[in-house]
Amino acid sequence: MTERSTQNDALTEEIRALRAELARLNAHRFVRIHNNMLRLLAFNFARGLAVGLGTVLGATVLLSVFVWSLSQIEFLPIIGDWAAQIAEQMRTSQE
Repeated sequence: MTERSTQNDALTEEIRALRAELARLNAHRFVRIHNNMLRLLAFNFARGLAVGLGTVLGATVLLSVFVWSLSQIEFLPIIGDWAAQIAEQMRTSQE
């Protein structure tokens, strides 16, 4: 009977530890945000705005560096002229 009592004590301790861990997880900020539908929508909206803005800014920087580097190539007449025209159009549009 003592072996069964030891098993029950171990099981009780495991359940107590699981309850404590579950309470700790439920108190976590991530879970609290996702428990409220309005907060979840606001969080995902802000996340979408940040991803969209980062994508646009990143593509702009990469494309401008690429076009600038192409405009520096003058030993290839077709690509160099084309890139120079693009660079000139970008300069006139900024003014």
